[in-house]
Amino acid sequence: MPPEPVDLSRVRTVPLQLRPNKVSRSAFARPPRKGQSAAEFLVGLPSVLAGADFRAVVEAVVSARRNGRPVVFGFGAHVLKCGLSPVVIDLMERGIITAAATNGSGAIHDFELALIGETSEDVAAGLKDGTFGMVRETGELMHSAIHRAWERPDAGLGELFGEQLDLIAAPNRELSVAAAARRLTLPFCVHVAVGTDIIHMHPQADGAALGRASFNDFKRLCGVVKELSGGVYLNVGSAVVLPEVFLKAFTVAQNLGANLTGFTTVNMDMIAHYRSGENVVRRPPTVGGKGYNLIGRHEIMLPLLAQAIVEELD
Repeated sequence: MPPEPVDLSRVRTVPLQLRPNKVSRSAFARPPRKGQSAAEFLVGLPSVLAGADFRAVVEAVVSARRNGRPVVFGFGAHVLKCGLSPVVIDLMERGIITAAATNGSGAIHDFELALIGETSEDVAAGLKDGTFGMVRETGELMHSAIHRAWERPDAGLGELFGEQLDLIAAPNRELSVAAAARRLTLPFCVHVAVGTDIIHMHPQADGAALGRASFNDFKRLCGVVKELSGGVYLNVGSAVVLPEVFLKAFTVAQNLGANLTGFTTVNMDMIAHYRSGENVVRRPPTVGGKGYNLIGRHEIMLPLLAQAIVEELD
């Protein structure tokens, strides 16, 4: 026989005043007000869900820099293609970002912006005749830098690219993260997956030189991550390469006795990805830190985060 319907008259209730609640009016957003300052706008954001995470990330970065701890900025190419290099460089100049890392594509867009103040070709348009990625100057100039790895066996790719931009006096190098890192003497590491970037198709390509210099940058990043206790690692717009590199650098640091603790990891991207979620936000913090996901468009979220940090620090 089917079960008998329950008698709801016997259900127990509890007083509203005794129930714990997740949301209070004290956490609500403030409505917009014409003419308010950036600081007033930021204070008016809700302290709920992503709003609370956003505030926690700002506090982590501010605390790290006030205590002399590192803030490491890993970024994918789309961050530069969204026009955000001035924001990144400003954070470097203010001493907020203490080290930076990118993938091969990020380095290429950074280099082209320094050369001509423009980047990002129409990929589909060049596929039919095989001209996609074959622009001469990008390949020749970047490979000229890479080939110096044979003369400078300890140099990293980021260092070589920044040096090259100065050597050729690239007219727009104020837009280059590599050039800014060289000028400010900050670590800038470029992590390449061979075969993923347009310059790997060029006749000057030398896989051995490329691998040597990129491997040097991996070892350099391991040294940066080894000091991450009390600091912050941000992965902005890299779904695969940098999350994998960070996890390995973190492991090397621990293997060498770093005993990392009190750090914060942050993933910022337009959608949630598996590797960045696991390798940045979830796995490393189990050792002794906190991880946050901030999902949204780079061209809005990064300037918003930068403004909030600057308001707190300045």
